[in-house]
Amino acid sequence: MNFIKNNLANAITLGNLFSGCVGAVHLLLGDYKITTICIILSLVLDFFDGFVARALKSNSNLGVQLDSLADMVSFGFLPGLAMFKMLEPFGSEAFGMPFPFEIKYFGFLITLFSCLRLAIFNLDEEQKYYFKGLNTPSNTILIFGIYYFLKESSSPRIFDSALFETAFILLTILSSWLLVSPIKMIAMKFKSMKLQDNYPKLALLIGSILILALFKIVGIPLVIIYYIFISIVFQKQLK
Repeated sequence: MNFIKNNLANAITLGNLFSGCVGAVHLLLGDYKITTICIILSLVLDFFDGFVARALKSNSNLGVQLDSLADMVSFGFLPGLAMFKMLEPFGSEAFGMPFPFEIKYFGFLITLFSCLRLAIFNLDEEQKYYFKGLNTPSNTILIFGIYYFLKESSSPRIFDSALFETAFILLTILSSWLLVSPIKMIAMKFKSMKLQDNYPKLALLIGSILILALFKIVGIPLVIIYYIFISIVFQKQLK
């Protein structure tokens, strides 16, 4: 019984990793709808592994390391791969200039900075009730949400547009910077139950619900943009 209690959270974390691996394979195969299911499953498992560890009082350094390694695949490699797919049609030119490599590989800059962010997070003892920089699950929702929306609603030739090539490159740079930026981001962790201490969380929750109600699937990446915006608005209250 103790073995199950001590390792249940770790098993859930490994489930997150497995789901991320399956999602990456299906994204390469072009079946992005299966990838969507895998990302949702990884998000759920990523939430519940910590919840279960706290509930069973089975927190451990092993669990912390496993969580980051699983997130590196599900929320590090996968969004980089999604950007790789978005940049794939553009060959080896960007901004009208030849590059020494195919521009699609630039998408993995997101993966590199996700790895850096996870390593920083593991060493940073300040981020108990807020995040410093955009967390990797939110970044994955942003990048893959845009990819999913464009695949669902646009002509395939939209990915051949120079305008979209520039937009994807700039998004890659911005996303990578946000992951390691000093901007404080709201975390849904409650330091107290006082209403005034939780205004940022309430603003985030209510705003996100309204965005999703108004924009449906298009609202998914918009929620992350709103999350970044509302976090900047409440910078001084995040501590």
